[in-house]
Amino acid sequence: MALSHLYCGRVLQAYPDRGEFLGRGRRDYDVFLKMSLRGVDTSIRMVLATTMQLCLPEDDNRGFLGYKFLLEECPDSVLEWLSHSLPYHFVTGRVDAEVEEFAAAVISKLISSPSSPSTQIVANCTFLACVMVGVQVDKKDMVRIDKSSALPRFADALLAQFQVVLWTCDGGDFDKDSPGVARRAWKLLDVICPMLESAERYYSSSFHTMQNLDVCRKIYSRARSSEQNHPWEMLDALQNALRFTLTAAKVSRDPVHLWYDPFAWTRDSHSPEDFDWLVDYLDYIYSDDHEAACDILLLLRVMEVRCSPAKQHQFIESLIACMNKMASIDTIDDTSLRDMVLTKFLPAILSAVRPQPGATSADDDPDRFFHRDRDLCYLELVFALARNPNWHPHLCGDSHIDRCISIIANCLGSHAFYLAGILLRIAPDHTSVTSLDSITERQWWDVTSNAWFIAYHIIDDIHYFDILPVLVEGTKKYMQIASERDLEELIRNVDRVLQALEGRDSEQGEGEGVTIAVKELRTVASDMLQKLVDSK
Repeated sequence: MALSHLYCGRVLQAYPDRGEFLGRGRRDYDVFLKMSLRGVDTSIRMVLATTMQLCLPEDDNRGFLGYKFLLEECPDSVLEWLSHSLPYHFVTGRVDAEVEEFAAAVISKLISSPSSPSTQIVANCTFLACVMVGVQVDKKDMVRIDKSSALPRFADALLAQFQVVLWTCDGGDFDKDSPGVARRAWKLLDVICPMLESAERYYSSSFHTMQNLDVCRKIYSRARSSEQNHPWEMLDALQNALRFTLTAAKVSRDPVHLWYDPFAWTRDSHSPEDFDWLVDYLDYIYSDDHEAACDILLLLRVMEVRCSPAKQHQFIESLIACMNKMASIDTIDDTSLRDMVLTKFLPAILSAVRPQPGATSADDDPDRFFHRDRDLCYLELVFALARNPNWHPHLCGDSHIDRCISIIANCLGSHAFYLAGILLRIAPDHTSVTSLDSITERQWWDVTSNAWFIAYHIIDDIHYFDILPVLVEGTKKYMQIASERDLEELIRNVDRVLQALEGRDSEQGEGEGVTIAVKELRTVASDMLQKLVDSK
């Protein structure tokens, strides 16, 4: 490796001229090739192959011999040497697509090492990435073995140049990229974030968040385009570009930091419509790519974005789907993190859905007291959380139950189903909540009886199936005030639910206990109806 280092220095010194420096009567390339054929081990072969690329004759079309798969067999010392020597190839123009991919693989291997990379390795990798994306570098930096003292300068230069190059990528279209720099930046997308995260203390945060997001938007557009034959490749690039946007702005993705970090962007001007595509993206991938979904939600949070009216329903629908998983808060092992989720998440939801000061009562105003679509999504979300008793004290303490009670008079159909599920689960455990006492028997009956009309339509979803026993008991408790017409309608709706349940039991072999409970409700309702008829 020492010989190769000296040779690299001679090549750089002679650049842009080429020469033969070994002085053995043969081409330097042939000398190195003969050495590599002597049965040397993988590490030496890798060093020689990389050096040979520097002296490959211009008329020689042999490919690069530094195979990526051999990196797995190389010790850390060879990988570190590669991170130091590869910049010579880019500065002197001795690169092709294979060398570019090889360099990106070397960076990835070093940065993703199980043991945290040293400052020197981070500096080497950062410098290599700099020359790959076209940063003008000083030759003195290149020949220096230990570059760690210059890491702050490298990191700032890399971030600035990488952003500029990424903006020219046009969402992955390289037709106008004759120098190939944009293509190299694209290849570095999956390693740029771990590299910058390793150098987080050494660079200043970016002021170009909206421009970086515009790159993400273009990638998303290409991924969804009918002309794109391999959309998942573009979606992988999009996830990396979105993560880069957060990393460039120094936004931590550590869950523990997120709850304590008051960070928010206020530098870039934007409107809610600028983020409509992110809501579409979340809806497109949330069930398949949880990491990307988290990045989208994090981005919307730190930019203090409020969805445009056209996208509010879609956004909350996606959020509800995510929350059905989050409802299992007891699976989070970190006690402090679990407490932070419980105490800070719910107030954030309420602030997002409660009517804004000065709201009008216009039917199309999303900020009015009761908005059919907005509040349906809200009730679905609270319903998902109410399935877990750990959320109950926080649903009460953060005024969510008060909010639910305040809209009882507006709730019919689906709204009534979710409202019944929320209140019936909360009431037995929180009798001290005074607002629950304000619910009249008539209101309880209206909510529970209306819920049966919707139960038939959503019985196949396991998230709703388990509310039926609770709904049965709540309905029986308040049906004493029901009229003859009320009971007739209830029986019709319960019969439809029973028909669906019996089909479910025969197909899936589950829910027998639920079916028995619903049949018992039907019997009680029929007996009560018969008494009313007989009493006339």
